[in-house]
Amino acid sequence: MPPIPELLLTLGAGAALGLFGGLFGIGGGIIAVPLLALGLGMPQSMAQGTALALMTPNLLIAWWRYHQRLAIDWPDMLAIAVPGMLTTWGLAIFATRLDQAVLRIVFGAFLVLLALRLLRSRRHADSASELPLQRRSLPVVGMVGGSSMGLLGIGGSLLATPLLAGWLGQRQARAQGLALSLVAPSAAVALATYAQAQQVDWRLGLPLAAGGLFTVSAGVTLAHKLPERQMRKAFALVMLATGIWLSTAGLR
Repeated sequence: MPPIPELLLTLGAGAALGLFGGLFGIGGGIIAVPLLALGLGMPQSMAQGTALALMTPNLLIAWWRYHQRLAIDWPDMLAIAVPGMLTTWGLAIFATRLDQAVLRIVFGAFLVLLALRLLRSRRHADSASELPLQRRSLPVVGMVGGSSMGLLGIGGSLLATPLLAGWLGQRQARAQGLALSLVAPSAAVALATYAQAQQVDWRLGLPLAAGGLFTVSAGVTLAHKLPERQMRKAFALVMLATGIWLSTAGLR
């Protein structure tokens, strides 16, 4: 067990990450990985594995709450989750063996692309109707999201939700619920795979997760009271700078 001052500091950092994750609706892992990699000097795969320890409990809770509210059919969840978990498992093994500098560059490039997408995106209201769900297309979405979860430890819902809402014509709430059906179990698979490769710092990961559990809901509540456009732009600019920093750090 870490010393009490270190434990309190880590709990506080987890609470801050949970708050920002809920505030921006993007996930604490996107903030935690650069913090661990750049701030604490962790190897990239260790930073991703430790961030998964923070993310996984929150994602599982969020998935269960969405399932209770929307009652998504189990066949639909399995159609997206199983291919996602298998893809996550394979690419997580690959990521833990990949050169750390290369992995950091890939992660940085992902953040840059994410930031550019956020700067260009516009939030649309739910449509009054949605297209019938094409279950045969769900495995493709699962593999796309699982690829990001396995390789980077993040980003599954950021890729899956637009595919479900845009390509498959689902309403935003259902798209997010189905994306969580992919991301939550995939995060657990990724965490187990990174842990087996000894790429998780549990002394940091568990207190971070505990701290985040107390503040995610507060972040979501706060997000509804602040101007969304300015928040998204500020967050995107921070991610853009962080992505460039990570990429250039990987080139050194």
